[in-house]
Amino acid sequence: MTSETINIGLIGAGGNTKLRHIPGFLAQDNVHISGVCNRSIESGQRVADEYGIEKVYGSWTDLVEDPDIDAICIGTWPYMHCTMVIAALEYGKHVMTEARMAVDASEAHAMLDASRQFPEQITQIVPAPHTLNLDKTIVKLIKEGYVGDVLSVDAAISQGGFVDHEKLFHWRQSRDFSGFNIMGLGIWYEAIMRWVGSASSVQALTRTTVKRRNDEDGNPHVISVPDHVEILCEMFSGPTLHIRFSDVLGHAPANAVYIFGTEGTLKIDGSDQTAPKLWGGQKSDSGLSEIEIVAGLQGDWRVEEEFINAIRGKEDITHTNFQDGVRYMEFTEAVTRSTQTGEKILLPF
Repeated sequence: MTSETINIGLIGAGGNTKLRHIPGFLAQDNVHISGVCNRSIESGQRVADEYGIEKVYGSWTDLVEDPDIDAICIGTWPYMHCTMVIAALEYGKHVMTEARMAVDASEAHAMLDASRQFPEQITQIVPAPHTLNLDKTIVKLIKEGYVGDVLSVDAAISQGGFVDHEKLFHWRQSRDFSGFNIMGLGIWYEAIMRWVGSASSVQALTRTTVKRRNDEDGNPHVISVPDHVEILCEMFSGPTLHIRFSDVLGHAPANAVYIFGTEGTLKIDGSDQTAPKLWGGQKSDSGLSEIEIVAGLQGDWRVEEEFINAIRGKEDITHTNFQDGVRYMEFTEAVTRSTQTGEKILLPF
């Protein structure tokens, strides 16, 4: 397979597909992007003209059914992921889908079940990218006992500033398109899972501060996804986890995750989203100091390379497989279930 050409079809060619996936695939040997289907023939043709893609499809089903396509990259909004992934698998394609995995846990389970029916076909979810440069070091330090027993994980993430009533409506604020996914909550929880595993229970409160927003054409939309979330979790690995995630807090502290242990503390400093830093300190230290990420442990974006290598049997999917996708979709759904019922939600479902 290494010497054989792998033909990629794109369903949805928005910002991340053009920024990451197209250049990533074109950088691989014997990989050819041979088709694209976008929201319209016209927009698909523009992408094809820009990147020299041969075929433009009027329907995503036509692309999936094309026997010349070996693998599919899905760049649509979450509400279409499940349908497209299952159809692609049934037509014998390898599939990489944009995050978030699906709209809810039931769709995520259906996708995982379908992938298990076709074990020879590779499935991958585009991973949370923001801590890839730190993940290996964090895992290594925890494993080696730098923090001792992990007692508590505290994450405070602010995506915006003060309440802005004039900000335009975004599709992520619609449950019809985004499902149970809330802002960027899923990508931070995915990163936390890499370090300390998944949650065994979730208790949450959510608020929707701005109830209605206009789109770019002036049409009003009722907001059905919260813009402020407070979450308390128990983790299977032992610690508690607290997450505050908000789009409406002015002068909030810089984004950070603290991992507190019996022997030390780690701080993931996300104040620079393009280059987060790691700080740490143990009992004998007077405070936290920056931890150098040595060359051998520096992770990076290699999503398309991993996908192609997995198709060729050279490595397994680690960032991110469908099992992990199910875990974070159960978590995000549990957040909404808890705020709706006022109850602690046990995981897994």
